[in-house]
Amino acid sequence: MHPRTWFLLCLRLAVAYLFFSQLFWKLPPDFGCARENGAFAITTTSPDGHLKRGTGLCDWLGVEIAFAHRERLFLATDLDNDGTAELALRLTPLVRWNGLFVERIVVPHLWLFGWLIWSAEAVIAVSLSFGLLTRLGAILSLALAVQLTLGLAGVSDPATHLQEWEWSYLQLVLLSGMLVAQPSGRWFGIDAMLRRRMAGSRQRSVAARVLAALS
Repeated sequence: MHPRTWFLLCLRLAVAYLFFSQLFWKLPPDFGCARENGAFAITTTSPDGHLKRGTGLCDWLGVEIAFAHRERLFLATDLDNDGTAELALRLTPLVRWNGLFVERIVVPHLWLFGWLIWSAEAVIAVSLSFGLLTRLGAILSLALAVQLTLGLAGVSDPATHLQEWEWSYLQLVLLSGMLVAQPSGRWFGIDAMLRRRMAGSRQRSVAARVLAALS
């Protein structure tokens, strides 16, 4: 096998294991969340500006809401080491829209979105592990990585030991993008067998063409 194929296989399996490992702290039906008066307890901000953190998925959704209203720079670089970033990317509108979506849509319907989030991550883990519809799994991974980057990359609250390294999220975006561009299931996975079986039917079947594109 070509060295590039081995690299893509290792990359695919690493991303698959990452999502697999994240399934267990937010298991349905409670998604790891505590409850207050029967409702999911979301992380909130105390009067002194620090976080009052919850548990499970509710914790991280609350963190996204809290930091959607705080100034945050991406890819910041302090060229002269004076404590001020001369190079930085400002994504404030996207960050705030993401926070509003989480606050007004996701949290009020957390039971539904909790299942959607958990199921999406499970699909990614299975897809990338077995090379089954690999491009679909990679697209889902890329979408989640972008959303998590907007919501969590670089957030910090020392009082609650919160420190999310920005590049851990950016790297996931980059790795997922590579898997979208080069879905390795075509060389080492179930997709290779599916594409051989569908080779003669792509011109006749829309479903076959769609499956081929997502594999």
